[in-house]
Amino acid sequence: MKLKADFVTQDVDGVQYLIPLGGEAFSGVIRSNESAAFVIERLKEETSEEALVDAMAAEYDAPREVLAAAVAQVLETLRSVGALDE
Repeated sequence: MKLKADFVTQDVDGVQYLIPLGGEAFSGVIRSNESAAFVIERLKEETSEEALVDAMAAEYDAPREVLAAAVAQVLETLRSVGALDE
């Protein structure tokens, strides 16, 4: 899976925003917290859900099941706005 090319990120004062460039049904902006931004950055390249959890585990000191749930939640949000190529 990968973030669609029609979506770009912009960092403003330490906050990441995900913005559709057009052509998508979603016309809003998604504001990401630090862990969501971490996942979105990795989705700029082809990856898997398991690889995202592995990357989170290498970066954050939290139980793997908590990290897996966080990744799943970010992916669910991205899917709901049509931001993922799967």
